[in-house]
Amino acid sequence: MEKSCTLIVHFDKGTPALANEIKEALEANDVAAKIDALKKAIMLLLNGETIPQLFITIIRYVLPSEDHTIQKLLLLYLEIIDKTDSRGKVLPEMILICQNLRNNLQHPNEYIRGVTLRFLCRLNESEIIEPLIPSILSNLEHRHPFVRRNAVLAVMSVYKLPQGEQLLDSAPEIVDKFLSSEQDPSSKRNAFLMLFSCAQDRAINYLFANIDRIIDWGEQLQMVVLELIRKVCRSNKGEKGKYIKIIIALLNASSTAVIYECASTLVSLSSAPTAIRAAASTYCQLLLSQSDNNVKLIVLDRLNELKSSNREIMVEMVMDVLRALSTPNHDIRRKTLDIALELITPRNIDEVVMMLKKEVVKTQSGEHEKNGEYRQMLVQAIHTCAIKFPEVASTVVHLLMDFLGDTNVASAMDVVVFVREIIETNPKLRISIITRLLDTFYQIRAARVCSCALWIIGEYCLSLSEVESGIATIKQCLGDLPFYTVTDEGDGHDSSKPIQQVNSTTVSSRRPAILADGTYATQSAALETAMSPPTLVQGSLSSVGNLRSLILSGDFFLGAVVACTLTKLVLRLEEVQTSKVEVNKATTQALLIIVSMLQLGQSSALPHPIDNDSYDRIVLCIRLLCNTGDDIRKIWLQSCRQSFVKMLADKQRRETEEIKAKAQISNAQPDDLIDFYHLKSRKGMSQLELEDEVQDDLKRATGEFTKDGDDANKLNRILQLTGFSDPVYAEAYVTVHHYDIVLDVTVINRTKETLQNLCLELATMGDLKLVERPQNYTLAPESSKQIKANIKVSSTETGVIFGNIVYETSSNVLERTVIVLNDIHIDIMDYISPASCADVAFRTMWAEFEWENKVAVNTVLQDEREFLTHIIKSTNMKCLTPPSALEGECGFLAANLYAKSVFGEDALVNVSIEKQADGKLSGYIRIRSKTQGIALSLGDKITLKQKGSA
Repeated sequence: MEKSCTLIVHFDKGTPALANEIKEALEANDVAAKIDALKKAIMLLLNGETIPQLFITIIRYVLPSEDHTIQKLLLLYLEIIDKTDSRGKVLPEMILICQNLRNNLQHPNEYIRGVTLRFLCRLNESEIIEPLIPSILSNLEHRHPFVRRNAVLAVMSVYKLPQGEQLLDSAPEIVDKFLSSEQDPSSKRNAFLMLFSCAQDRAINYLFANIDRIIDWGEQLQMVVLELIRKVCRSNKGEKGKYIKIIIALLNASSTAVIYECASTLVSLSSAPTAIRAAASTYCQLLLSQSDNNVKLIVLDRLNELKSSNREIMVEMVMDVLRALSTPNHDIRRKTLDIALELITPRNIDEVVMMLKKEVVKTQSGEHEKNGEYRQMLVQAIHTCAIKFPEVASTVVHLLMDFLGDTNVASAMDVVVFVREIIETNPKLRISIITRLLDTFYQIRAARVCSCALWIIGEYCLSLSEVESGIATIKQCLGDLPFYTVTDEGDGHDSSKPIQQVNSTTVSSRRPAILADGTYATQSAALETAMSPPTLVQGSLSSVGNLRSLILSGDFFLGAVVACTLTKLVLRLEEVQTSKVEVNKATTQALLIIVSMLQLGQSSALPHPIDNDSYDRIVLCIRLLCNTGDDIRKIWLQSCRQSFVKMLADKQRRETEEIKAKAQISNAQPDDLIDFYHLKSRKGMSQLELEDEVQDDLKRATGEFTKDGDDANKLNRILQLTGFSDPVYAEAYVTVHHYDIVLDVTVINRTKETLQNLCLELATMGDLKLVERPQNYTLAPESSKQIKANIKVSSTETGVIFGNIVYETSSNVLERTVIVLNDIHIDIMDYISPASCADVAFRTMWAEFEWENKVAVNTVLQDEREFLTHIIKSTNMKCLTPPSALEGECGFLAANLYAKSVFGEDALVNVSIEKQADGKLSGYIRIRSKTQGIALSLGDKITLKQKGSA
């Protein structure tokens, strides 16, 4: 059996002590040496040594000592030595201990009495305890509370012994009497705990006899009262009402720990709206009054649980919850916003959005370095509000547009995506948004934000004035042309910087621009204009137009977006402008800008030339402006917008489906009993009790009391550890609880002999750790034994548990038999669960994470979507790529999958597959994560499962 110790004693394992050295130190008169020797003796005992020769030495030389530390260590020593022989009889030398313990219980020093009483709580031998009972009871009347509180615990432990009721049959009555006269809070708590554990009826009687004074009791006693109420209400649900009144009274206690426990107990026991409202209100108070961030996070978790089961009541609390945004911690803010966004209704949306707007304005002050990240969270929250309730968009969109030039690119990107969605879903706001966007466009500094803003300008500038303003804004932000000039030496320069001498003759680029059909482009007019002297003065990048500075830094994707936007604006100008001269003038100016960008990309002025994709798009714009047809015009001016509308509709549909899936509730079985509330007797029932009864009936009717039917799944988790022909059969049921694994092993003796010292020895590989040492058991012929083993998990990684069963037979004790067990593989799927993630966040993490595992596709499946579904099912991940993007038959498929582990780690997967001519699938599955464990474990799982056999 494993030795136990109630205190940790430091021990240097590098220098094991010898028994002779310990004995000499114990016999010496040096107190410090005795203390050190006793510690070494205790550690040797805990590590499996027996050292019986020390016992008499300790009795002779250590027992008489008056030193408190020695007495404390002596009690530890006495606790862990073997007090019985092999047959379970108490050893005769233990009589010496009895006398010493009796002396200690009558010692004039209260500390010696107290620690001895505490030691008695851990003794299981009734033969040793029986002579000490009168001394224990006399200590209940000691003047010092330290002695009294430990005496009560000693009485409880004696009464709980197997023969306890014979040893001390009047214990409940004695403690009940003691409780009525005791004043010390700790002693009262221990006495009430004794009655709660051993004589529950007496504890209940005492509770109701002192019901008016409960609020004045100490914190510890109030906590035991709540534990008693939980226990009583679970066993006797009929009396729940009167106990709930006590809990609600305790909500006014001075201790925050008691208040928290009261709220938790209310939620677990009652479904009445009054009780839930009181609990929610209590949680909100704790959220604001507690300064510890961990407490706030725990309280937010409780509120989140309430939200899922009692949304109607939590809706009333949404503004109280949002006050937690004043905490500077981002985890708390994120959790607060997540809860609040699921509680918005038409009634409270205006208040919520007003609060969020105030928080956005606060982030403009540069007090905190993470203001940009917080602003991004707020923008996303406002975005969600505006999608659910479009009428609030007009109140926030203009405020948020001030942040398009935010230095936090992610925040600015969220703003521009929000604006893009609102301008489509709220046609009334189109004119004001476009006007504001054109006014603030020059402030935007990020290329991705510029690209999205340009798309909005190209799609939603509809009237003549808007189109002309759009073209003028783009021209202003691009600055004067050309983007660079060529000096006599042929070096390229930005034309915005002063140039000593400008070559006025025609300058051609290093290679001619070739159009998509293979013909050369005529550039003479454009080039003559381009060679006019630059007018922009020298300055920093901030004084140069934002588009110009980004394009000159080599961002030709943005250049292609500028070209497309100008093309759309010119095409729309043809529809709204009656003057052909103005249209031709605008077309010429657009062509000049586009050709200049192309010229810049093909020059040596920049370290990297233009990429092929951007080049093709820009050339397409040139061809389109030179020769437009009705079909092309329809694609550019209508089809793009229709695709965007379809994307928004698809997104809305998916969100609606998810909400419906979450809202599905279980139904009761057809033969379940339903109580009819109106036919019940209401005599003597308070309003709270009536509410509670009604809510219980409703839950029973709608199946909320029905537990999930996991019995079939349990059978799938049973693993056979030994063969059917082995003398010992073993199987394990594996339960994974987030941070630990419980193995429930059933061992069956299939022989006709008694198996002695049977031990289940386990070892682990990976980030798994055994919690306790194995114990020895005796197994009768053809009998079985349930053995539990706890294993701690420290990271998301596939681990292996292996081991064997060792035993001795009664016929041959000297020979030990070993049966090797099958390995138990702990699956990574038990640790990860599907999760959602924004595309931007996914790309950011994909770029940051350093561990990548690349798995080649090798499967018998021949359909791309069927293979993707199989991978999603096998890896327990969520597909972030919308179904609409996976439609169609093109022989190629790319999708992103995402999951989160219980440890908060992210798992990213990208599936890229192609259908070959022979019908087989080829490609790669890439896994990225911050830790090596997830990448390797997921890769192994996919390699194992991808063949197609589930």
